[in-house]
Amino acid sequence: MTNKQRAYLSGLASTMSPIFQIGKSSLTPEIVSAVAEALEKRELIKISVLKNCFDDPREIAEVLAERTRSQVVRVIGKKIILYKPAKKPVIVLPD
Repeated sequence: MTNKQRAYLSGLASTMSPIFQIGKSSLTPEIVSAVAEALEKRELIKISVLKNCFDDPREIAEVLAERTRSQVVRVIGKKIILYKPAKKPVIVLPD
């Protein structure tokens, strides 16, 4: 993913509200499967890491991306933005 594409997706996600919150129990198999399902439907999602989660948000993002076969767009503070292109893409990335 190029920097231009990353910036474009980050801009799209800036108006979105987080659809998942990761808390004290960190990554559970249920959260991973729910995130994978959401990525199939939406392509671009935002996740919030709560203050009571002691894991590093960047590490959580990398693990989630690996397990859901998606890409980390950006991690800003405790917000994670993930992208996975659908079979029939809804979001068209710039070149």
